[in-house]
Amino acid sequence: MDIQQELILEYDRETATTRKILAAIPADADFTYKPHPKSMALGRLAGHVSETSGSWALHTLTLDKLEFPADHKFESYIPASTAALLEQFDKQVAEVKVELAKFPAEGWDGNWKFVAGGQAWIDDTKYHVFRYWVLDHLIHHRAQLGVYLRLLDAKLPRTYGPSADEM
Repeated sequence: MDIQQELILEYDRETATTRKILAAIPADADFTYKPHPKSMALGRLAGHVSETSGSWALHTLTLDKLEFPADHKFESYIPASTAALLEQFDKQVAEVKVELAKFPAEGWDGNWKFVAGGQAWIDDTKYHVFRYWVLDHLIHHRAQLGVYLRLLDAKLPRTYGPSADEM
């Protein structure tokens, strides 16, 4: 099995599915909507889904270490609209696809580390980081976004099979 090719195919499949979910966010959606006080706002969650498949994937492929000082104020991507979200998502996914296609197979065994405030939060192989912190993390938050859309009575596109809205 060619792990490199499998990861490329999986990234392509999952980002295509993710784009359908992001596109299902109604143009007039309230991006401050939260289904629960402890939940992320819709805009923040949608932005996080986009960042995971975009900038986070890109950092995993192009850096060996991502480090923030203790006083770093992370600015989450919160889109202004569904159209802006899709534009950002498409741009970043295209960038990741270029890097993923040229990533050397032996590079998956290399180390990748995420450090914030001097504490290592992630310290693993690039393969495991891409698998867990990009693909699996993306799928997890995309599913959350699907719940938000259902609660907002938006139609859900198919993901791994038809949705109730297609039956």
